Amino acid sequence: MPAQDSLFDAGDEPAADAPQPDTVAPDAPLAERLRPRTLDEVIGQAHLLGPGKPLRVAFESGRLHSMILWGPPGVGKTTLARLVAGAVKSRFIVLSAVLAGVKDIREAVDQAKAERRAGRGTVVFVDEVHRFNKAQQDAFLPHVESGLFTFIGATTENPSFEVNSALLSRAAVHVLKPLAPDELVQLIARAQAVLQAPALTDAARDRLIGYADGDARRLLNAYETLAELAGPTRGEPMDEALLEQALGEMLRRYDKGGEQFYDAISALHKSVRGSDPDAALYWLARMLDGGVDPRYVARRVIRMASEDIGLADPRGQQLALQAAEVYERLGSPEGELALAQAVVYLSVAPKSNAVYKAWGAVREFVKADGTRPVPLHLRNAPTRLMKNLGYGAGYRYAHDEAGGFAAGESYWPEGMAAQRFYQPAGRGLEQRIADRLAELRRLNDEAGR
Repeated sequence: MPAQDSLFDAGDEPAADAPQPDTVAPDAPLAERLRPRTLDEVIGQAHLLGPGKPLRVAFESGRLHSMILWGPPGVGKTTLARLVAGAVKSRFIVLSAVLAGVKDIREAVDQAKAERRAGRGTVVFVDEVHRFNKAQQDAFLPHVESGLFTFIGATTENPSFEVNSALLSRAAVHVLKPLAPDELVQLIARAQAVLQAPALTDAARDRLIGYADGDARRLLNAYETLAELAGPTRGEPMDEALLEQALGEMLRRYDKGGEQFYDAISALHKSVRGSDPDAALYWLARMLDGGVDPRYVARRVIRMASEDIGLADPRGQQLALQAAEVYERLGSPEGELALAQAVVYLSVAPKSNAVYKAWGAVREFVKADGTRPVPLHLRNAPTRLMKNLGYGAGYRYAHDEAGGFAAGESYWPEGMAAQRFYQPAGRGLEQRIADRLAELRRLNDEAGR
């Protein structure tokens, strides 16, 4: 099948009865040398692989189901697919959604049919399945339904949005989690044993773990580079200075998940709140330059718009949301300009945390006060029985009253005094909101409420 050579790795599709290699080439990348050969060697994903958990049950019973493995890079999606396929003694065919098309899917189907005739099962593994279009995804459906092969897709994107509902309904979605720090410590110990490398200082280990951000492959690649730089004759432990020398630009000015990371976020947020667009741009550039996910920045910018600008300028939140959408469409580096635009706008916009404070205050109030019944006049009455019980009786429809306002009407539980949680800041649009509230309260007072 010459046309398929670029899509199928010969090592990825052994015959069902072919022996699996116990070792890999000594010069293979560390991540490949440490790839688990059994399920018990897998680090992490205990929620899927622990006793009685879904993949453990499928592995031990030999009853494999079609599935989508959803998780960030470097958490073991491909490894799990290989191991499960090996457990059920099926041919393992790999398709890359970046390179494959419908023709390649048909060729995989032909291989699966040949395996079936030989009495063997097939697992078709599609890496980055979210990159397949609808027609390509639909091409799997009849064969998944007929049981010709077991389908396993791997994706870093939310399958609810990226995988066709028809295919999604025929596959269980298993969510894989980033490796926790203690799990990455286990991985470092394995890597150290394989490479016979010097120990890491505690500070260097913690920084390396922060840099890896739950990605096992990223950790192992970095550790291998570090160990090569240290050399086999190095006597003292590998420290932060050596780590920075080994990783250079990749470990630039702060570590994702570490203290400097959160310090940079704090500096960006405080610069926006303090109405300094130049400082805000500086910290934004520092964060992006340091390798932070721009999507994370976009989420924080949206939060800033809600927390610090609020109703003083509602356009701030609109612009923040638009910046996030623009980034999703353009990616880096083009989409980063939209984030910079949002940061500058929020920096110069009038500020108000009135809604933020009001929301915090009302949550505390409700938590302390307990549950009170809804007054009868505010209850909906969709049935005759409810009407007979007095639901909705006496409710005043505001649109039928002067100015569209039912002056004096109470919307609070019986016996509760009216509360004032929201206090407009008196800046930007909130100045007009404050004036409007003052007028409404005056009307209420005149009506005797």
